[in-house]
Amino acid sequence: MTESKTIGIVLFDGVEELDAVGPWEVLAYWTQNHPDDGYRVLTLSPDGEVVTCAKNLRITPDHSFASAPALDVVLHPGGQGTRRLLRQAQHLDWVREQAAHAELMTSVCTGSLVYAAAGLLANRPATTHWGSLDLLAELDPTIRVDEKARFVDDVTVVTSAGVSAGIDMALHLVSRLSFPDRARDVRRGIQYDPEPPV
Repeated sequence: MTESKTIGIVLFDGVEELDAVGPWEVLAYWTQNHPDDGYRVLTLSPDGEVVTCAKNLRITPDHSFASAPALDVVLHPGGQGTRRLLRQAQHLDWVREQAAHAELMTSVCTGSLVYAAAGLLANRPATTHWGSLDLLAELDPTIRVDEKARFVDDVTVVTSAGVSAGIDMALHLVSRLSFPDRARDVRRGIQYDPEPPV
């Protein structure tokens, strides 16, 4: 059997919980129940230490950036912690390095702001949380901001709207990386069938 491809979910202080954990649920259910599809998912943070999320959930990453294996798919969540990352040259350099080698760069919510700051979204369609659409356009005026999409797939970069939209985007990834019936199986397995009461 060939070696699994690796999906890495980036964690950092101030990450929005559902931005990371929602896609994790989808991707972990998929990869654990269908290992023959050839993917695994892991988490990583800059230093590998415990991360305190936006609402104080604490998560221990699997790896630091330095100890992580090569990533085939990168998923960068959003959250208030991204505002600091927009000005952090070392983080933006790491993002650019991943983009040079990974097959697919994906983001949830304001994770796309980090990609914009790193230059990954120039002349591309993209989206983000509704409250940050203007900032996304300000960071790079060449971005074709999609204000209505739950997610935008532009071949090598996939961005999603805010928070819960990351689950939709992750199901899209399962469909794209395997096949649509697999994504439907995962959606049923995690019983993701939104019927909001309000």
